[in-house]
Amino acid sequence: MEKKRTEAPSTSARSRDRGRATRRRLIEATARLCEERPGAEVSVAEIAKAAGAFPNQVTYYFGSKDSLLVHAAFLGLLHDARRIERIGRQAPDAATFRRNIARAVLAMPSLPPVARALAAGISKPELAPVVDRHLQLLFRQSERYVSRLIDSRGWRARRPLDVEARTFWSTALGAVLLVRAGAHGTVADLDLAGALTIHDESDPGWGLSGGSGPDGPQPSRSGRGAMTDGRGTVGQ
Repeated sequence: MEKKRTEAPSTSARSRDRGRATRRRLIEATARLCEERPGAEVSVAEIAKAAGAFPNQVTYYFGSKDSLLVHAAFLGLLHDARRIERIGRQAPDAATFRRNIARAVLAMPSLPPVARALAAGISKPELAPVVDRHLQLLFRQSERYVSRLIDSRGWRARRPLDVEARTFWSTALGAVLLVRAGAHGTVADLDLAGALTIHDESDPGWGLSGGSGPDGPQPSRSGRGAMTDGRGTVGQ
């Protein structure tokens, strides 16, 4: 009896590990196929073959191909975001950081697939929770990155960092959605750098009241919305 009790959990754990590995292979294979054939339709059979899985495992693990495409689109975006972080760390000052980050993000190949995922979340309510989970992960990852960066550089932001991250990505993704919807112009017409408020001593207004300088209220570097007026923490 004791042997049977110990074998059952071990079998269950192995099954869960296999399931997680299959999910990961399906997502990675889908992301790879979508990157290789941007804008082209990718079939379930092609995805399964590339992942070394069975076609019915797409619906078993994700419910639908559309759900899998959402997962794959955001995987590509998170990978691109990590590459963008390296570009940001190389910036010598805040103005260069804002400019380089904006330019690199608008050139990311993963933006159009994510825009399609957002559109799918609107047209198919069952996908909205999947889209939301991935967006929250993107926002948190970006907030942590910016928090570490400005702490190490002595830079500041004029608003809480969670708002900074949401505003930046909402602007970038919104621009792609507008272009896809047929709006006149391209994403290159967007001043995405203007959606960032990260600045340093070389920026105008560093020490002006009402901004983020030592003479005026300053958003907390933690990004939690605390404000300091030099006498203590207020506005929490």
